[in-house]
Amino acid sequence: MTATFRTSQNVSDIDVGKPHLILVGLPGAGKSAVGEALAERLTRSFLDFDREIERRESASISEIFAIRGEHYFRQQEIELTLELRQCGNMIVAPGGGWVTNKGVVEIIRPPAKLVYLKVRPETALRRLGAQRAARPLLSRPDPLGELRRLLVDREQLYGEADYVVSTEVLDVKRVVDKLAELASTIKGA
Repeated sequence: MTATFRTSQNVSDIDVGKPHLILVGLPGAGKSAVGEALAERLTRSFLDFDREIERRESASISEIFAIRGEHYFRQQEIELTLELRQCGNMIVAPGGGWVTNKGVVEIIRPPAKLVYLKVRPETALRRLGAQRAARPLLSRPDPLGELRRLLVDREQLYGEADYVVSTEVLDVKRVVDKLAELASTIKGA
């Protein structure tokens, strides 16, 4: 097994013939925690866009936003999405704003399947806790108001996912259980 520039992980299970499962939703919806646990359960590779971009840029997301701007960060998301066409069978957790990149979903869907991890802004903020300070769009004076605004702006895009799973009252294990069951019903996944 060798590491790849795409994931910095062992990739023996990446199969271009199988669709990615891409988790979308607000910051705090559980994309990273659920994605990592789901990938382990299904013995698939996991790609967290924010972590991969930070690794490639040798800078935190906050630093990237401060130095190069949001537009530059969004371009990095698009580049990473284009790379996803070269492989398959991964669990992918892009940032919450990934869906706002015009045409980005069409780059990989089909065959990729999107799963919207739905959560209320209040719950998302509580889950983020002190980590919200590392989120450039949530380091503003009213993070709850910002999450509410983000949801209004993005909900239609999130709602275009193939599947919706509410993470409001479910812990990570129960969400993973639901998604593992869902993955078993997806043709080719």
